[in-house]
Amino acid sequence: MDLFDKLKILTDAAKYDVACTSSGVDRAAGRGGIGSAEACGICHTFAADGRCVSLLKVLMTNKCVYDCRYCVNRRSHETPRTEFSPRELADLTIGFYRRNYIEGLFLSSGVLRNPDYTCERMIETLRILREDYRFCGYIHAKAIPGADRSLIERLGLLADRMSVNIELPSHQSLSLLAPDKSKVSILGPMGGIRDGIRQNRTELVRYRHAPKFAPAGQSTQMIVGATPDTDYRILNLAQGLYRNYGLKRVFYSAYLPVVENSLLPAVGTKPPLLREHRLYQADWLLRYYGFSADELLDPQHQTFNPYVDPKCNWALNHMEAFPVEVNRAPRELLLRVPGIGVTGAKRILTARRTASLRPEDLKKLGVVLKRAQYFITCNGRSVPGLRLTRDSILRALLSARELDLYSRDLPWEDAPQQLSFFGGPGPEREEVRKWLAT
Repeated sequence: MDLFDKLKILTDAAKYDVACTSSGVDRAAGRGGIGSAEACGICHTFAADGRCVSLLKVLMTNKCVYDCRYCVNRRSHETPRTEFSPRELADLTIGFYRRNYIEGLFLSSGVLRNPDYTCERMIETLRILREDYRFCGYIHAKAIPGADRSLIERLGLLADRMSVNIELPSHQSLSLLAPDKSKVSILGPMGGIRDGIRQNRTELVRYRHAPKFAPAGQSTQMIVGATPDTDYRILNLAQGLYRNYGLKRVFYSAYLPVVENSLLPAVGTKPPLLREHRLYQADWLLRYYGFSADELLDPQHQTFNPYVDPKCNWALNHMEAFPVEVNRAPRELLLRVPGIGVTGAKRILTARRTASLRPEDLKKLGVVLKRAQYFITCNGRSVPGLRLTRDSILRALLSARELDLYSRDLPWEDAPQQLSFFGGPGPEREEVRKWLAT
């Protein structure tokens, strides 16, 4: 098989992995080196500043000794198999870089022979890039669950970001769909990367030129919709990973059925993209807005409201916390108001030092007043003409299409009704049925 065919197979096999964002690395090439890594965030192929950043996203091999039911590269699935040698992949990466096709590398792999052997091949690929070619660009490497801790450390000294995919959010789901993996084999490397990053921070304080270990941190990915695990379980797991393992990001991937299996959704089932979107919104609230998973969902409400985002949903269910006085509220309360983001809260805190804020001032500060107006007061006054009941606010926040869908889901008693100028209370349900029957 020639190199082009290998590339075609192994890039196609890597497309299902979404955990390929980077941030926090700012490294210019030294004398004689090539490439550089920017400090701005990278999401797939676009940086946060709008710059297009392309990574060669590829597998070392799609040969795998594991038989994970959801994976297109599983042992029992019939698909063309191939592998790169470390030299082939390093040469390919440098060739693409010099032609300005890519700016970095996202490297993952199936498990060839065993986790240690696979990890050693990945290390050799990165060593060739870093030492032989003196490549200073961004590299994201996927740690292989079950690999020896010393190999994970060597890989971390060559990569900018590392990740260990959890894939399934519960031990039961893992046992059922990925019997060759275990909670220990996944969390072990994750803990090793966490410890390596902490130790490296201390070394960098003592020794200025100490080698950096995974300077862009670590991330993971969870599949959504392949198993019956609820949003509540997934979000609690994500919160635990942020707190205990210092992860930079948790990625949520809506499951796309690509293999037939009685334990999984049928091929052709649409991936739960809205659910994935809600989880990303909730994840943002965990990391930047001071929310906890138990505030957003609870054992009685284990899925997110499909009609409104998690922050609006929380506000509508906690109307006792509102209205918030914009001119006096602390930052923590401002961040809980729908329509006020991190930047908006910061601008409010700065602006109110010199003047008392009015609703029209908030627009200039970047506040989405269309949402925030129902939950705030300015100098003790709400925006005139608003109905401040939970149901009226919910309807005001929905688009026409969403409102139509929402109304169809409501029971009869709660469906919106046209008010009459002359009539009294509307007809009872039984009366309507009689009218329709005659």
